[in-house]
Amino acid sequence: MVLSSPPQQKVQASPQLMGEQRVVFNHLTWSDYIAILSAVGENRSARLTYDQGKLEITMPLEAHEFAGEMIARFILILVEELGLQLKSMGSTTLNYQNLDRGAEPDKGFYIQNQHLVAGREVDFSKDPPLDLVVEVDITNTDIDKDALYAAMGVSEFWRFDGEVLRIYSLKGSAYEASERSTIFPQVPKEQFYEFLAGSQQNEVEASRKLRRWICK
Repeated sequence: MVLSSPPQQKVQASPQLMGEQRVVFNHLTWSDYIAILSAVGENRSARLTYDQGKLEITMPLEAHEFAGEMIARFILILVEELGLQLKSMGSTTLNYQNLDRGAEPDKGFYIQNQHLVAGREVDFSKDPPLDLVVEVDITNTDIDKDALYAAMGVSEFWRFDGEVLRIYSLKGSAYEASERSTIFPQVPKEQFYEFLAGSQQNEVEASRKLRRWICK
């Protein structure tokens, strides 16, 4: 089970903040899910998550997309300045028929295992799971995403609800809440909150400030 985390610092958000619109379908088979995935095609903004018979279609709104983009930029800057490697997978569809689960996360990355998938298309039936998945869920989701990505073997899972960033590290077959990323252990979450708050006013300056902090 996922361990509870201590009180978190928050980014101030409007009570009226809407991040997504969602539609949920129940009692679908894997074949139903694949047929819907094929029918909607790849040229779309909606993201599909399938979890053992339940399909949730999420249509991101502005607040959702902004948060997702800034988290991805935060990760990119950390990787660059800390001398790590990166393969960005974006919202690539992660299908695991053997688990009866599939997902299109907001952001996905290979970092520790980048060397194993560099320069080619990933085959999730053979290649290692993603090292890091990011999901922005400002509104309530009907999918247990902690269990979903833990089952897929994703090493680290970041969830942001518009106010609080929660970091989960895979321990065995389940996630444990952590105050720091195992990928970026030297970076406190407070640095993310500062970056996100600054980005709401000036994305370029917030990025410069983050780089200066890392290099000091």
